[in-house]
Amino acid sequence: MDLTTGYPYWLIKDGLPFTYPSLSRSIKTEVAIIGGGISGALMAYVLVQAGIGCTLVDARSIGLGSTCASTSLLQYELDKPLHELSAQIGWKQAMQAYQKCALSIDFLQQISEKIKFTSFQKQKSLYFAAGAQDKKKIETEFRYRKKAGLNVQLLGPKEIHREFNFSAPAAILSSKAAATDAYLFAHALLQSSMKKGLQVYDRTKVVKLDYHPKHVILHTENKCVIHARYVVNASGYEIKEFLQKKIVQLQSTYAFASEQVKVDAPLWKGNSLLWNTANPYLYMRMTDDGRAIVGGRDEPYYNPEKRDRLIKQKTKQLRNDFLKIFPKISVQPEYSWTGTFGITKDSLPYIGKYSKTPNTFYALGFGGNGITFSMIAAEIICDMILGKKNESVKLFAFER
Repeated sequence: MDLTTGYPYWLIKDGLPFTYPSLSRSIKTEVAIIGGGISGALMAYVLVQAGIGCTLVDARSIGLGSTCASTSLLQYELDKPLHELSAQIGWKQAMQAYQKCALSIDFLQQISEKIKFTSFQKQKSLYFAAGAQDKKKIETEFRYRKKAGLNVQLLGPKEIHREFNFSAPAAILSSKAAATDAYLFAHALLQSSMKKGLQVYDRTKVVKLDYHPKHVILHTENKCVIHARYVVNASGYEIKEFLQKKIVQLQSTYAFASEQVKVDAPLWKGNSLLWNTANPYLYMRMTDDGRAIVGGRDEPYYNPEKRDRLIKQKTKQLRNDFLKIFPKISVQPEYSWTGTFGITKDSLPYIGKYSKTPNTFYALGFGGNGITFSMIAAEIICDMILGKKNESVKLFAFER
């Protein structure tokens, strides 16, 4: 599947930091991971740390699927606000989902520090009302988050203007968020894991899986065979090639990275992550080298040609969206791109086993915060392989 096009900033910035061979012979492994984006890389890291032998394969070069198109905002908030999710799946489950996502940001920071990955910055996140009609929504959401024990503040118009230099009727300031470079992070995770025995093969497409009672056989496009005790499928939005079950609705999102903004101070307080209540929502962040990344203007995914034709128009719209909030800041898009992502019925990922595919686990972090979901998936699946109990299994299960 054609998941991204245009000029993703991270791919331009980082290039191909490392290269990996393609699989040219048949092998055996304890766990075979399908997918070499951030989901597969986190999965491999956690499994290797637990002493589990792994081989990771990807049909593309590493990270060139959705990962290189990610704007790399790390937030605990789901695409569905906590009060809405609570009404849909129940308070206890909704609270657990938000708390797990918050905790996963801490885990991601700990991993980045352990492998000495420096493109990871703790941030705050500001969720603001896109208009007066959403003021009550912000206030309700604030109450639910406080009830869940999350560290949040409710800001009014004067506080928003004073602290963030723009106007909005209301906003929630969350203390826990982060910004990273998911593409480079995936490579760094793999490089660290390879030192402990992980085998990585890209340009190695799995075209068939044979499921057996005690193992799985993976067949690649170039006629190699992988014998694995378990498979972890972290193929993301290409899951339809492996599952007949429809579990995700694909969307296209658009983003641009501006030229470096030449100002003496941050554009807004602490360069916090910004996003609003619009549908689809607008989201913004700054990069290490002083660029604004602006994303949103999502569209249903029909075909890559239609998606790609909209890049120029969407970039112009996103720039106008930014200027409506910060009219005095001149931003000029330098790199523009589009990527495919997916939404589920409850905005939760699908993690764990699927009854029709024995000895196979799925790490499918669908949604706007797929990186935090991927961290959760790595933890849950590692526990499942080791035979340990994990209280979150049912929350993200296919059967929910």
